Amino acid sequence: MDTTTNETSYKGTNKMIIGIVFGVITFWLFAQAMVNIVPAVQEDLGVNLGALNIAISLTSLFSGMFIVVAGGLADRLGRKKITYLGLILSIAGSLLLVLAQGSVLLIIGRVLQGLSAACIMPATIALMKAYFEGAERQRALSYWSIGSWGGSGVTSFAGGAIATYLGWKWIFIFSIVFALLAMWLIKDVPESKAQTSGKFKFDYGGLTIFIITMLALNVVITQGAELGWTSPLTLVLAAVAIVGTIMFVRYEMRLKHTPLIDFKLFKNKPYTGATISNFLLNAVAGTLIVANTYVQVGRGFSAFQSGMLSIGYLVAVLAMIRVGEKIMQRVGARNPMIWGTSITLIGVAIMGLTFLPDTLYTITVFVGFILFGLGLGMYATPSTDTAVASAPDNKVGEASGVYKMASSLGNAFGIAISATVYSTVAAYSTVNIAATTGIITNVVFSILSLFSIIILVPNNVGKSKRRKQKTSTRLAGARH
Repeated sequence: MDTTTNETSYKGTNKMIIGIVFGVITFWLFAQAMVNIVPAVQEDLGVNLGALNIAISLTSLFSGMFIVVAGGLADRLGRKKITYLGLILSIAGSLLLVLAQGSVLLIIGRVLQGLSAACIMPATIALMKAYFEGAERQRALSYWSIGSWGGSGVTSFAGGAIATYLGWKWIFIFSIVFALLAMWLIKDVPESKAQTSGKFKFDYGGLTIFIITMLALNVVITQGAELGWTSPLTLVLAAVAIVGTIMFVRYEMRLKHTPLIDFKLFKNKPYTGATISNFLLNAVAGTLIVANTYVQVGRGFSAFQSGMLSIGYLVAVLAMIRVGEKIMQRVGARNPMIWGTSITLIGVAIMGLTFLPDTLYTITVFVGFILFGLGLGMYATPSTDTAVASAPDNKVGEASGVYKMASSLGNAFGIAISATVYSTVAAYSTVNIAATTGIITNVVFSILSLFSIIILVPNNVGKSKRRKQKTSTRLAGARH
C-alpha cells in the first residue's frame, strides 16, 4: 500500500500531468538532440570525435546503470523527491554543457544528465500510479508515453531547428526552462512513498555487481563492432557481463531485505510479459539505422531525404497513443499490445523488400514507417499500464525502473545487432541483401515480442469498463 506524507485525499490533476511530461521531455532534449548536432559541437568546442562519441554514450550508460537504483530509492525516500533530484541534475548537466569550452565540462554534464534520466523516468511513472486510478491513470500514462515515445521524434526535429537558427547550446537552455517549469507545475503534488516496515539497508553489494555488469555489457553493445566482436577485450567483457548477470541474480535472490531488484516481481506474468515485450519491441529500433543507412548508400538519398522518409513514424506514434489507451479501456491491454506489435511487424517487414524499384520502394518504406509508428503508438500505453498496474504498490518505482531499463537495453541491443548484421553481410554481399538481412533480424524481434505477449499477458488485464471505474473511484474516495 502507498502512503503519502501530506494530503491523502490528493488526486492527480492536468497540471501535474503537464509538469511530468515536461520533465520527461527534458530527457529527450538532451538525449536525442545531441545525436543530431555532432558536427556543430565538434566545430564549436574543438573536441575530437572519439571524445564526443563517449560524451554522447555516457548519458544512456549512466541512465541504464542507475535507473533501477533510482526507482527503488523513489519508493523508499519519496517519488516526488527523486523526481525533483532528477530535474535538478538535469538543470546542472545542461548548464555545464552551456558553459563547456572543451571536453571536460561536456563529459561531466552528460554524466549528470544520465543520472537525471535515471531519476525522472521511474519516479514519474510511480507518481502517476500513486495519484491516478482506472481510466484516469491510463490517460495520464498516455501523456507520459507521448512525452517518452513521441519525445524522441519531436525533440529530434526541434533540436535540429534550434541548433540551425539559434546555436546548439540553446537546446540545453530550453532543457533548463522545461525542467524549471516541471518543478513549478508539480510543486503542489504531495510526497508519495511506499509504506515499509523495518530499517532500510541499501544494497551496496548488489549495486557494485550491477554496475560492473552493466558497464561491461554497455561497452560490448556500443563498442563491440569497433573493438572487433572476436577480439580478446570484447570476449573478456562479454564473459564479465554473463558471469556478472548470474552472480547478480543469485546474490539478489539470497537477500531477505531490500534487494536492488526484487526478482519476485517476475512471478507476476502480466508484468513479465509487458517487460519482455517492451525490451524486444524497443530492439526493433534497429530498423531505423538499417533503413536509413540503406536508402542513403543503396538508393542515393541525402540525410535530409532519409529523415523525411521517417516523418510518418513520428506523426503516427503521437496520433495512436491515445487511441491505444481507448482500445485498452474497451477490450483490455492484451489485444492492443498484440495488434500494435503485429502492425509494427508488418511495417518493418515490408521495408525489407529491397528488390522493388526506386519509386515503389520509397513509397513502401514511407508506408512501412507509418505502420511502425502506428503499431508502437497502439502498444505504448497498454504495455506501460500493464507493467504499472501489475506491480505491488510498494514496488512501483523499482518495477518502473526495471521496465524502463528494458526499453534502454532493448534499444541498444537492437541497434548494435542490426548494425552488425548489416555491415557483416554488406562486406560479403550486396547492400540490398545486407539491408534485407538486417530487416529480417528486426522482424524476428517483433515475432518474439508478439509471442511473449500471447503467452504471458492474460485477456482481462487493463479492462476498464465505465461502471467499474465509477465504482472504484467511489471506493477510493471512501478510503480517503
